[in-house]
Amino acid sequence: MAKHETSKVKKGDTVVVLNGKDNGKQAKVMRILSKKNRILLERVNIVKKHQKPTQNSQGGIVDKEASIHISNVKILCPKCNKGVRIGHKIHDDGNKVRVCRTCGEELDR
Repeated sequence: MAKHETSKVKKGDTVVVLNGKDNGKQAKVMRILSKKNRILLERVNIVKKHQKPTQNSQGGIVDKEASIHISNVKILCPKCNKGVRIGHKIHDDGNKVRVCRTCGEELDR
């Protein structure tokens, strides 16, 4: 059984894809599948799915996003404009925020 890890990536973050057919693309995180350590991105890793017709929808071949492993993405720093590693910083009022390891820019707003 695979070990479940907590991720530094959150829903709504903009990330850069590091590997695969969509290498270098920037995308927004739609969903995080934490038990499988996978992530679903907008308009990345598009696959064809054969959809069976139902009462509500017509059948056919549908394009949809498939998940990719969370280790294949890095968070995009708005100041550096590239994929960066993430650190944490605790403010005086006790709030914990994510920061860019390269430039020190806060990523949580």
